[in-house]
Amino acid sequence: MDLTHFDESGRARMVDISEKERTSREAVAEGAVLMRPATLARIREGSLAKGDVLAVAQVAGIMAAKQTPAIIPMCHTLLLTGVTLALTPEDGDPARVRIEARVRTVGQTGAEMEALHAVSAAALTIYDMCKAIDRAMEITGIRLLRKSGGKSGDWRREEGEPGTA
Repeated sequence: MDLTHFDESGRARMVDISEKERTSREAVAEGAVLMRPATLARIREGSLAKGDVLAVAQVAGIMAAKQTPAIIPMCHTLLLTGVTLALTPEDGDPARVRIEARVRTVGQTGAEMEALHAVSAAALTIYDMCKAIDRAMEITGIRLLRKSGGKSGDWRREEGEPGTA
C-alpha cells in the first residue's frame, strides 16, 4: 500500500486507507496562550465583555476537532468517539492558559490532526475573546504529545525532545 499524497503523475490525491485495519486510536496535543497576568485575572473573574472565555474556547476546540477535514487538505473524515479539552490557567509572567486536547476514534487512520486542530482553535478563541485588552498575547507550543493505535503503534514525546520529526 502506497501512503503518499501524490499519484504516479505527481498530482495531489487523498491517501487510500481502505486496506488499513480499523483500530482504537488516540492522540493528545497541547499548546498555550501567553498573556499579561492582568488578562488571566480577568479570565478567571469572568469579567470580560464576551463572556466565559474558557467555556467558549473549550466548545470551539471540540467543534474544530469535528471539522478538521473541512480545514486541512487531504485529511480523512473520522468518526470521533471522544474529544476532551482541558484549559488550565497558570500564573506567572507571562501568565498562560495551557490547552490539552485528547481525541479518540476507532478507524483506519489516526486523530493527530484533530487533536492539533482542537488546540489551535481553542487558542485562537482565547485570543479573539481577550484581544481588546491584550493584543500582545502569544499562541505557542502547539505540538503532539502522544498517539496510540494504528500500524505505526504508540508514540510519546520525550522530555526535552525538539519539535522536529
